[in-house]
Amino acid sequence: MTSLLYAANPLDSEEAIKWLYKASVAGYVRAQYQLALCLHKNRGPSRNLREAVTWFLKAAEGGYVRAMYNIAMRYSVGEGLVQSHKLARKWMKRAADRGHSKAQFEHGLSLFSEGNMKKAVVYLELATRAGETAADHVKYVILQEMSTSCRDRAMLLADNWRPLPSSSR
Repeated sequence: MTSLLYAANPLDSEEAIKWLYKASVAGYVRAQYQLALCLHKNRGPSRNLREAVTWFLKAAEGGYVRAMYNIAMRYSVGEGLVQSHKLARKWMKRAADRGHSKAQFEHGLSLFSEGNMKKAVVYLELATRAGETAADHVKYVILQEMSTSCRDRAMLLADNWRPLPSSSR
């Protein structure tokens, strides 16, 4: 779908937006996410943050992990909706629990700032394994302050972790 948006002819982009809108209304979460990106990044007729957030939220509620992360970021900074750290945290955890590496890193940092070291290490380890190298540095600092048994337990939790199901439709 996204390849349609990068056509050389601007009319093709408008046509792609129409098709994304039709698919979005029909409930396709990936189309909802792509439409939200287009509206957010000013592709198509105009930039519309409120409508973009509406489609991000629909896709997130439909189980699309990238949308969960994106809506968490919107709530975090208050872009296109009222800022809410509580809702940002809720959506960030949902994305992290479904395997989104950046969400795992962000959620790990949040847990660390709250003093929940063991859970922070678990999420930071998951993010590290997924390629988020900055997570490894933070995890290392935390591990230095933990007992061996607590470290071992955190790593065991990370080893046994499995992502929750999400939608790819």
